[in-house]
Amino acid sequence: MKKIMIIGAGGIGSHLVPILNRTGCYEIEVWDADRVEEKNLLTQNFTEKEVGRFKTDSIAGKNVIGKRFNVRTDKQMQGYDLVVCCADNLGIRRTLYRGAPNWLDLRAQGRNGILISYKTPKSMMTEVLKGPDGSFSCQGTEWDGKSESLNLIHTVVAGLGAQWIHKHFNGEEVKDYFMINF
Repeated sequence: MKKIMIIGAGGIGSHLVPILNRTGCYEIEVWDADRVEEKNLLTQNFTEKEVGRFKTDSIAGKNVIGKRFNVRTDKQMQGYDLVVCCADNLGIRRTLYRGAPNWLDLRAQGRNGILISYKTPKSMMTEVLKGPDGSFSCQGTEWDGKSESLNLIHTVVAGLGAQWIHKHFNGEEVKDYFMINF
């Protein structure tokens, strides 16, 4: 069984983990220090009963271990067959890119989604790591918080990530970089 670290159990991670877990092919550790909030229910794979619980406690189960911590160092990323970043900030991505041998970065914001892997040419790394530090909503800056204006690219990115991971571990060809704009 391949061992995968998932960083972030929010908009992308909370959808990715159950998809991967259903296959029975992976031992998954999910790292996130956040608790489920009511505002998460529209975009993340949690229910009203889970509000106030740690996201990792809600997502843990068979073959899924929840870690109530944020990943901050290269050393924490060692010992995994793949590290997948579903977090919402560039700081952890910078750590990921320099610290994990095999990694996948999944991002969504508004109507845009992106998949970047360790196979991406090094010449592109500076460009994909540009931007301010801080947290970013998978809904983008123009979202008003209403169901009617909800973007669902984060769920599409979770599905693309699951497919990439499955193909990667089956030795099939995978894209090094993929962007979607809806």
